[in-house]
Amino acid sequence: MMRRTRIFSNLLIVFAFYFSSAASVSAQVKTDPIAENMLIYQRSYGGWPKAIHEKKVVYEGVLTDAQKKEVLSGINDEDGTFDNKATSREIRYLVKAYKETQNPAYLKAAEKGIDYILKAQYPNGGWPQYFPRKNLYRGQITYNDNAMINLLNVLQDIVEKTNDFEVVDARFTSKAAEAVNNGVKCILKTQIKTKGKLTAWAAQYDQNTLTPAKARAFEPASLSSAESVAIVQFLMRMPNPSNEVKDAITGAVVWFDLVKIAGYNTKDIEAPAMTKGKDRIVVKDDASTIWARFYELETFKPIFIGRDAVVRYALADIDDERRMGYAWYGTWPAKLLQKDFPKWKKANGLN
Repeated sequence: MMRRTRIFSNLLIVFAFYFSSAASVSAQVKTDPIAENMLIYQRSYGGWPKAIHEKKVVYEGVLTDAQKKEVLSGINDEDGTFDNKATSREIRYLVKAYKETQNPAYLKAAEKGIDYILKAQYPNGGWPQYFPRKNLYRGQITYNDNAMINLLNVLQDIVEKTNDFEVVDARFTSKAAEAVNNGVKCILKTQIKTKGKLTAWAAQYDQNTLTPAKARAFEPASLSSAESVAIVQFLMRMPNPSNEVKDAITGAVVWFDLVKIAGYNTKDIEAPAMTKGKDRIVVKDDASTIWARFYELETFKPIFIGRDAVVRYALADIDDERRMGYAWYGTWPAKLLQKDFPKWKKANGLN
């Protein structure tokens, strides 16, 4: 009887030691509160939504148990997207959090997100705005808001093992390189040529025909200056660029210079009768150079469009809600023309 008691006592000691050791190891795993929230929001297939029930996803703050339960209930929802930096920003944050905490859950989630990116790529090299849901304009090849370029930059970081991506499993390197190569081919195919000259890119393209396409009512098929800048900056990352890549970059830069609007700027003024109490007008400004967000494909005229989907040629001619609610003018190409392009030319012996 005493022998049995001694054996039982020893087992208790062993179990106590095991569980205390496990608890000690668990306690040593560091966590990051934002990364923890990202794990909760990640969908089962690897992507992340940008909003749930039209409410923007915000990772700062503490989620209640009820909020966690609500988010997790949509784990299989097909709302994963690359719009507004969704998925790319989470992957970037998680690899950085992994480096700082060595928490394996963060790297696992990031790599699941990378697999999701690779799976979402079309055979022609482009990416949709959403995946797996691709209804309406969501299935179009999307440069809008830099969606596709954000993904390509993540993949190129994997290839180069930069910006914290050296922690990613080596099995992704060749896959990322192939995806980048196909992505560059898509970029070259979709650069718009007008009267025999390379220009810039549209914000969206039909995923089958690779022709410029409209998205929302106020986002027509057109040349897009903002998105084209990000495309050129990505192409400038390419080591030992081919002649095709060099021509694409140079052609776009020439076009940016051609369509610049020197001597003008925009100004917000008080307008109590307007929807937001303000209005946006174009004013003369000798010290300013701006670009329109959208240009007509054939004429290169700046175009503006309200929720009525009617193309107009002056900012003042569209409804005031859209006039104030969208970036119709900007200085997107300025740094590219003044600094980035000259530096790239010198680095590639093109001076």
